[in-house]
Amino acid sequence: MRNIHHFQKAKLEQTKITLVTCYDYTSAQIIANSEIDAVLVGDSAAMVMHGYPDTTYATMDMMVLHTCAVARGLNQKKFLIVDMPFLSYRKSLDQSLNAVEALIQAGAQAVKIEGVRGNEMLIRHLVESGIPVMGHLGLTLQHVHGLGGFKIQGREKNSQNRLLEDAKSLEALGAFSVVLECMPVALAQTVTNTLSIPTIGIGAGLHTDGQILVLHDLLGLSTFNAKFVKKFMSGQHLCLEALNQYVKEVKEKAYPTEEFSHE
Repeated sequence: MRNIHHFQKAKLEQTKITLVTCYDYTSAQIIANSEIDAVLVGDSAAMVMHGYPDTTYATMDMMVLHTCAVARGLNQKKFLIVDMPFLSYRKSLDQSLNAVEALIQAGAQAVKIEGVRGNEMLIRHLVESGIPVMGHLGLTLQHVHGLGGFKIQGREKNSQNRLLEDAKSLEALGAFSVVLECMPVALAQTVTNTLSIPTIGIGAGLHTDGQILVLHDLLGLSTFNAKFVKKFMSGQHLCLEALNQYVKEVKEKAYPTEEFSHE
């Protein structure tokens, strides 16, 4: 998947879309040779790569740095979306456009923006300027303090109606897809069936048009254990096993052998 048209095509053909987050060059090289459809440089980099407690600590400098690295690793083999970090799109239109420009020049092919209310003018302007925009509704982590923590969204009727209206607004404004995070399965299904643009779920059940997970979570490299996360590999165990084997062989003088030495 190398452009936004593949998203719409997948929706029409009812083919599931697969995305994964990525933050570094080496991981991007691996993903580039995988069957993953598209990649997100998420503001979750603040947590996964830098150890901060939430995504509000992500900065433009941080996102540009990670975007450059991932873009080089992907080498244009996958469609690359990048999160606009905390408050970067809530300042003046000029400042927001400068932030988008920096991400696009770093290698992004689209940007993701959390929420829609108050962002309408920017989203419309970006789309009209040729910048693909992915929406994000539900548990929007940049709003973690206002939401009162990491909580499932859309359990109450009023909240469900608001989320559905916001999703319709994103489509009307020209967003090419929307992430639905941590919401009841039935609500995510309703949104998906209502929109003509694809939905990408994370903690939103089976009925979205696609799924996204944090790379380190699905590889079992993180200690994050949310209900929606399936660890497709025991990454921590495998890494520890390899490290300890390295230590053992060095201490026993079994490494490096002649095979790994220069004459």
